[in-house]
Amino acid sequence: MPSLPTALQGVINKRIVSLPPAQIRAFDDEISGVPGIVKLTLGEPDFNVPAHVKRAAVESIQQDDSHYSASRGTMELRRAISDYLKASRQVNYDPATEIIVTVGATEAITATTFALLNPGDKVIVPTPIYSQYFSSIALTGAQAVIVNTAPDGFLLTADRLRKTLAQAGAGVKAVVLNYPNNPTGRSYSAAEIAELAAVLADHQLIAIADEIYSELVYDRQFSSLASQLPGQTVLINGLSKSHAMTGYRLGYLAAPAALVEQISKMHSFMVTAANDTAQAAALEALTNGRDDPAIYRQQYQQRRDRLAAAMRALGFEIAIPDGAFYLFAKIPAQYGDDDFRFARDLAQQARVGVIPGSAFGPGGEGHIRLSYAASDRQIATVIERLQTFMAKINK
Repeated sequence: MPSLPTALQGVINKRIVSLPPAQIRAFDDEISGVPGIVKLTLGEPDFNVPAHVKRAAVESIQQDDSHYSASRGTMELRRAISDYLKASRQVNYDPATEIIVTVGATEAITATTFALLNPGDKVIVPTPIYSQYFSSIALTGAQAVIVNTAPDGFLLTADRLRKTLAQAGAGVKAVVLNYPNNPTGRSYSAAEIAELAAVLADHQLIAIADEIYSELVYDRQFSSLASQLPGQTVLINGLSKSHAMTGYRLGYLAAPAALVEQISKMHSFMVTAANDTAQAAALEALTNGRDDPAIYRQQYQQRRDRLAAAMRALGFEIAIPDGAFYLFAKIPAQYGDDDFRFARDLAQQARVGVIPGSAFGPGGEGHIRLSYAASDRQIATVIERLQTFMAKINK
C-alpha cells in the first residue's frame, strides 16, 4: 500500500482538513453493520422510477446517446425545465441563458456557492438544514451566519431575518432557504414567503432557494421564492425526490443570466456536463410525467401520519412536516441533548437506524431525523421496535 511521505503531509487544502466528514453518511455507515437493522436514515425513496421515464433512458442508450452534452444541458431539457417552472411558479426563464442542468442538486449548491461567494462574505443559514451548506460555504472562505430556527417552529421569520441582518453587520451577501426543509419537513406559506421576499428586496440580498422537495408538499400549495423575487433568487431543484431518481444525479438551477453566466463556469470546471441518458430521462419526466409525484405524495403522507401518530403516542414531540419525507423528533428527556448517544442506543438495542439531529446544525441538538421514504413494512417494523425500546427505557 502506498504511503504519503512525511514531508508531504501538509499538501492538503487546509480548509478541507478543518472540515469533518459528512455526518449523515458517516453515521449511516457506522450503524449499517448492526445485524437486522432497519434504517430510516437516508433520503432515499423506496419507489421505482416511473416506467415511462426508464424507457426514455433505455432508448437513449440504444440510440448511442453517449457523447458530451452541451455544458449547461441539452436545449430540449432546458426548455422543458423552463416550461415546468413557468407552469408551477409563473416565472419565465430563458433556456439559453438562465438555466443549467447539474449533476444533482448537490452539485448545483456547490457550483452556486463557489461562483458567488468570496472570502469574508457572510451567508445567513437558517438551521437545522441539510449539512452540505456548511461545508460548501466554508470552502469558499465565506462565513455562515447561523440562525437557530427552533424557537420559531423551525422556520425563518421575516422579523428574525431583519434582526439577524442588523446583528451581522456589513458583508451579508446571501440567504439560504431550503424548503420543504431537510430535516424538519417544515415549509413556508405564500404569506411567509412574501414577507421574506420583502426583506430580501430591501437589503438587496441573493436568495439560494433549495426547492428539491417542492413536489412533496402535503397540506398546502408550495410557494416559491422565485415567484416573488426572481431577480434575486437562485432556484435549485431536481428529479431525485419528485421522481425517485436519486441515482440518476439530475438537478438543475435557474437564475438571472448574469448569475448563471458565472455559475456555469464553475459547473463546467467541476463536471463538464450532466450525462446524456439522465437528461433524456429527465426530459421525459418533465414533459410527460409531471403528475407522477402525486402517487408518491399520497403514499408519503399516509406514512407520515402513521409514523407520527405512533411516535407521539410513545411520548416523542414532533412538529408535523408540511412536506419532504422526514420526521424530526425530540429525543427522550433522560438523554438530554445527546442525540448521537440516543441514536446509537436505538441502533444497537432496537435495530432502528436514524440520523442524530445535531448533524443538521444548531437547533437540531436533542432530536433525531427519521425518513419515511421507506416501505410500509419497514415502517411497521420500526414502530414495533420503537414501542419495545421506549417501554424498556421508561421503566
